[in-house]
Amino acid sequence: MNAARLLSMAVVTGLTLVSPALAAGDAAKGEKDFKKCKACHAIVADDGTAIVKGGKTGPNLYGVIGRQVASTDFNYGDSIKAVGETGLVWDEAELAAYITDPKAWLVEKTGDAGVKSKMSFKLNKGQEDIAAYLASVSAQ
Repeated sequence: MNAARLLSMAVVTGLTLVSPALAAGDAAKGEKDFKKCKACHAIVADDGTAIVKGGKTGPNLYGVIGRQVASTDFNYGDSIKAVGETGLVWDEAELAAYITDPKAWLVEKTGDAGVKSKMSFKLNKGQEDIAAYLASVSAQ
């Protein structure tokens, strides 16, 4: 077997083993960890019911999973609006990657190293849990 084929098989096997762990979050843990987010974000249902009272510095996160990036009535930055204009929809993996390092995520998505992010907070652990929690608080 040639080296390229062996390497390819190793990468596929590694991704298969790692991917489920990355995608699986604990919504109950995420609900507890969301306290880190509520200084800037609220979760308010479409009917006005406050699920989590929070700040208005960031957009309402109700129904964020399954919603197009930067598509709500909020004053988003130019970089994230550009990502939204591509049609990208938030899923748990994308949201977890974004909250790990918003600027790095924007650089990856736009290809522009000079992008700016209004979200300066980075989450070092529990990203998948918060994404799972946000997936659980939506009308879907």
